Amino acid sequence: MKPFTAHPQTVSETYLQHLRVAASFGLPMIAGGIACLVHGVFPFLFERTGSETIRSLHERMVANRHHKADAGEPCHELDWCI
Repeated sequence: MKPFTAHPQTVSETYLQHLRVAASFGLPMIAGGIACLVHGVFPFLFERTGSETIRSLHERMVANRHHKADAGEPCHELDWCI
């Protein structure tokens, strides 16, 4: 079980909490990527979806990093804060 719990513990999450947070980033990334591919073929579709997805996820990531830092939690590398 250690490989499944070691990293989540470093960000003060359980395995299931970490799965939920990771999925909340991963699924929009997949959707945004698909929108970008469709936009490449049909330039009139999804004109801002990819950039809006990146902007939104970046804001969540930065806000989460600042929230953890303000709470005194360790946040040494970006991947620890996702």
